Amino acid sequence: MNAEGLVEVVLPGKVEPEGLEIRHGAVPVAGPGQVVVRMEATGVSFAEQQMRRGRYYDQPPFPFVPGYDLVGTVLTTGPGVDPGLAGIRVAALLKVGGWASHVRVDAADVVPVPDGIGAAEAETVVVNGITAWQMLHRKARIRTGGTVLVHGANGGVGSVLVQLARAAGAKVIGTASARHHDALREQGVIPVDYRTGDVAARVRELAPGGVDAVFDHVGGRSAVDSWRLLAPGGTLVSYGSASTRDDTGSKQWPVLKLLGRVWLWNALPNGRHAYFFNIWAGRALSRSRFRARLRADLTQVFGALQRGDVTARIAARLPLTEAAEALRLAESGTVAGKVVLNP
Repeated sequence: MNAEGLVEVVLPGKVEPEGLEIRHGAVPVAGPGQVVVRMEATGVSFAEQQMRRGRYYDQPPFPFVPGYDLVGTVLTTGPGVDPGLAGIRVAALLKVGGWASHVRVDAADVVPVPDGIGAAEAETVVVNGITAWQMLHRKARIRTGGTVLVHGANGGVGSVLVQLARAAGAKVIGTASARHHDALREQGVIPVDYRTGDVAARVRELAPGGVDAVFDHVGGRSAVDSWRLLAPGGTLVSYGSASTRDDTGSKQWPVLKLLGRVWLWNALPNGRHAYFFNIWAGRALSRSRFRARLRADLTQVFGALQRGDVTARIAARLPLTEAAEALRLAESGTVAGKVVLNP
């Protein structure tokens, strides 16, 4: 019924991007409760950059197919799945497995992509959009008129965060290198150069009473500064430890250290809150609740994309077989937006 073959990218071990391998095989068959999605777009996220170094905190053993999320069309449906799903464009959050021409997914994990949104556009806001939406609305519970600080305002998650925060009526201060400042100003963001001078002092000038929320992907020293910039009742959402990207040693330690700080800060009697955000939290406890929340939030993000509240930022599109180049490009820090892989 299907003359196509499977093409997938394999991460064989701790390798430079050129060490990725291309593997060919048979298209998977959908089992009970599953669908097979023909990939139209997948992307390079920070997770894959960490995984190839063996530093992502819960990555599977090598070798495996990376790919945190994907957008594609349902090709076949397995037993117990509505056959009407075939032919529908969907998005799925996977953690691994997305860098393949065909991917088998539980039907309960796919979210329909609204008409009028292209596959590559939709791909730019799956993991980044859900992360930004949940941190902003479920953790920080940002209100109109609040002030937020977004570190890495030009990054994958940061760029979606600033747009969603502006759409929610918040004043946004964003750190980025100077070459991105004009673009941030156009979005109504007050830019701060993280490379020069004292970021904390500059933020205090802009928000003397403190900020209502800080979104920090840097970790380490930065998280401590971020905590100190909060207004009473403010929220710090930490979602990574990019500052330790090239470190050697325990990949768990930076996260554990951060979790320890978060625990201590939350014990202080000043009404401030700190969270270490993990997109997979709650999945082990209640899969159905996790899925319902994910579907609701991604649907909100797609709505924001349709309204123009969020713009899809595609840095580059490369074929799946050029995943090595895509990974190198994403890691170069020279591109704005998401590096997307197409079949």
